[in-house]
Amino acid sequence: MINKLAKEIHENAKSKGFYDEPKNIGEMLCLIHSEVSEALECDRKDKHCDYYTVSTILSYPNNEAFKKHFNESVKDTFEAELADIIIRVMDLAEHKKIDLEIFLKAVMRNNSLREYKHGKKY
Repeated sequence: MINKLAKEIHENAKSKGFYDEPKNIGEMLCLIHSEVSEALECDRKDKHCDYYTVSTILSYPNNEAFKKHFNESVKDTFEAELADIIIRVMDLAEHKKIDLEIFLKAVMRNNSLREYKHGKKY
């Protein structure tokens, strides 16, 4: 499921012109970092959106109504910025032909075998 979603994200990015020029991996990583910074600022400003609100807006069949309410209630919230982080990571993974799902499973298994706090203070 993760790889399928990554492919869909990547295809959308290509269709919107984000791959018209060769990609710079450093730039792509910096854009991921910028989304992390945006999430931090949203949390600092207590800009959040709840599940009920986003699921209600997502159910709107009319794209104009969806976009209006999305921009008013979901855009520029902590939760939306977390989604942007994942979207950028998945786009990069698909661009580099990385099977993100298998790597997630391997790293999660490894993390489950590590000591408490991975042997660190924090």
